Amino acid sequence: MALQISATNPEHPALLLELPWDVPLEEWPEEVLVPLPRGISRHVVRYARAGTEVIAVKELAERPALNEYDMLRDLDRLAIPSVDPLAVVTGRTDRDGNPLESVLVTRHLGGSMPYRSMFETTMRPATMHRLMDALAVLLVRLHLAGFAWGDCSLSNTLFRRDAGAYAAYLVDAETGELQPQLSTGQREYDLDLARVNISGELLDLEASGALHPSVDPIEFGMEICARYRSLWEELTRTSVYPAGKYHYIERRIRRLNELGFDVAEMQIEHANNGDTVTFVPKVVDAGHHQRQLLRLTGLDTEENQARRLLNDLESWMATQDDYAPGDPLGARPEVLAHRWVRDVFRPTVRAVPLELRGAMDPAEIYHELLEHRWYMSERAQHDIGLGTAVEDYIASILPRARETLQPTEPAEE
Repeated sequence: MALQISATNPEHPALLLELPWDVPLEEWPEEVLVPLPRGISRHVVRYARAGTEVIAVKELAERPALNEYDMLRDLDRLAIPSVDPLAVVTGRTDRDGNPLESVLVTRHLGGSMPYRSMFETTMRPATMHRLMDALAVLLVRLHLAGFAWGDCSLSNTLFRRDAGAYAAYLVDAETGELQPQLSTGQREYDLDLARVNISGELLDLEASGALHPSVDPIEFGMEICARYRSLWEELTRTSVYPAGKYHYIERRIRRLNELGFDVAEMQIEHANNGDTVTFVPKVVDAGHHQRQLLRLTGLDTEENQARRLLNDLESWMATQDDYAPGDPLGARPEVLAHRWVRDVFRPTVRAVPLELRGAMDPAEIYHELLEHRWYMSERAQHDIGLGTAVEDYIASILPRARETLQPTEPAEE
């Protein structure tokens, strides 16, 4: 069977042909590899460079490779946070004609971290709670889309900084199944697997001395269940309100938006006696603030980052002379938003030297600067201005934090 490359982009096959597919992945020469840390995996995984892309290459049998490739493409179409599938390479043979396993090629997720890299220094319990929050949100998003993961774990997840919190991304979809809707039993099965896997991974870290002494691996395994159920209840529960109190429905929708979820449609039923209204929202994938910021500014960020940047954008817009909501003679929000990107966001980010940015992307840098400005203003009891905050952040914060902000690249399981 001849070598075949099935790719999502017509440009990728030409770039991928330059790689040594006739050599077993674990024997690839150093000159084609990118030296990034890798986590534990049941497959051989290597990072390589294809043109300007850094890619993750995972060696596995042909059928699972094709299945996972299709599954990751489905998740991408559903806008689920997961690694981007680039290609599947089949029909590999070595120089003597002996068959080699197929490989799945995904795009390296820049700025992300595998959990083991995050535990290279002892992680504080508060940070671990944020990881559990991120993983719970990811699992809820998958279940709302009808995806049964089948292997939810820290090892199969990558984490990116998101305005003081974390965003979680699915890495391994080999065991996943996509269905129109999941039953309660299917969701609970996934959740129970997550509990067992996470507890086991944390017990392994505890045995190696990498776990904070106050962290109980079993309790943290249970925590993912509690956080998941709390979020699922908030997103799917039926609400009954007094008739005429339609602003209660608006409040509920706003609450869901604040959690990062949209309401695609809603079912509203009036009681026979006319005294109450039953409201059932149909919640869809997260990204309310992401989409709003992207529409206004063209900036593609994480959800919490988008929320923070939108708040700053709205505050800035209110100071502009041509800002007149509802006035047809006033500047359109999109015009003001692009002016904010040009005059405020980009100059502020560019003021931070590249060598000090580490793994932070522009949106995370801007969030950090806003946080620093707020703390400085609180101490001074007046607004110190963004320019002053940038200067102090570069001089007093980044030099101390540089070690922890160095790019830490992920392992894709």
